[in-house]
Amino acid sequence: MFQTQNSIHCKHYSIEILADILSLPKRAIEARLSKGELKADPYTGLISSEQVEHLPELQSFKNSIWEQEQSIKPVRKYNLVELFAGGGGLALGMEQAGLESVFLNELDKYACQTLRHNRPHWNVVEGDISNIDFKIIKENVDILTGGFPCQAFSYAGKSLGFEDTRGTLFFEMARAINELQPKVFMAENVRALLTHENGKTLETIKNVIDELGYELVDPKVLKAIFYKVPQKRERLILVGIRKDFAKKVQFIWPSPYQRIMTLADAFYKGELYNSDVPVSEGQLYPKRKQDILKYVPQGGYWRDLPDTLQREYMQGSYFLSGGKTGMARRLSLGEPSLTLTTSPAQKQTERCHPIETRPLQVREYARIQTFPDSWEFKGSMNAAYKQIGNAVPVNMAAALGRALVRLLNDIEKI
Repeated sequence: MFQTQNSIHCKHYSIEILADILSLPKRAIEARLSKGELKADPYTGLISSEQVEHLPELQSFKNSIWEQEQSIKPVRKYNLVELFAGGGGLALGMEQAGLESVFLNELDKYACQTLRHNRPHWNVVEGDISNIDFKIIKENVDILTGGFPCQAFSYAGKSLGFEDTRGTLFFEMARAINELQPKVFMAENVRALLTHENGKTLETIKNVIDELGYELVDPKVLKAIFYKVPQKRERLILVGIRKDFAKKVQFIWPSPYQRIMTLADAFYKGELYNSDVPVSEGQLYPKRKQDILKYVPQGGYWRDLPDTLQREYMQGSYFLSGGKTGMARRLSLGEPSLTLTTSPAQKQTERCHPIETRPLQVREYARIQTFPDSWEFKGSMNAAYKQIGNAVPVNMAAALGRALVRLLNDIEKI
């Protein structure tokens, strides 16, 4: 069994795990080691916690109240509407936090089949969000969530308000908020939204949220590895509180879990799962690609190949600048996975199994996103990969869900 040693009580960190915690490239930690700013054990290569525990990221582990947050429960039933629901990662996490889904919208027919199959009682409405009249929802909506796909807005001569976002999927989410008037909403998106169009896109979104009568909590990029997810995924989270409550409550971001989960935690029986990962369907490599990737070590990529194979595999890209670290990439059992994409075998974002020379299988993909093994994906194998790759990791969604339940409980006291 592959063991990991990186709890908050642990005395040492690997270079890779420390780099993940500090959001630094591995070479930055190696540079500190070579300068003598950090010292590694000569036998294990590990760095003692005393050298780094003063850093804010390590302090957040030390001061975590994750265990206390597990006990947060809704003081009454809170109704949730979810838009752009996908294969259910966010909705499942919200359910684990105690929120009740009363309406879920999704365009992709296979994702809708997945949602209906796993939760027959959920009200899954399939179709284009722009065709939905949200007034059909008769329940009082406490919270609205969703990950709207980010399209560019046009800025020429605009006042950057609600009407200016028409034709974008954010506009549809804003329309739902306007019609349903939830007490709280949460939107998630890619980190790049922070800097999209030099920050103009986010500024437009902030203006619209204000116009709708909501106070936006300072947006934050959350790293999934801090929330019991064995994956280096980052998501930008936007939380809005209706202005009649906003001045009387405070949203508190979830605390990090006690340690960083790795691929070993995802694939083997232990803290995350009570059994090894089941065998499932998965893509396969063409024979020549498999022959080449056999030479890549755990955690390695194309530069670890012999030069003749580098040239064959990379072709014209061999001569281009840039690291291209996703190419011919093999994952490592001792680290979290790289961010999953909608396919495990794309040339630019290779996700090769750490030990076997093959792409990750569907259930391995699902475990890296912390879906339970009982959650079945409908549609073809490629449809399953797409649903999983686009999902919010379930454990991160649950941590956010508990923070949102705490906020709703505080609003309920007013």
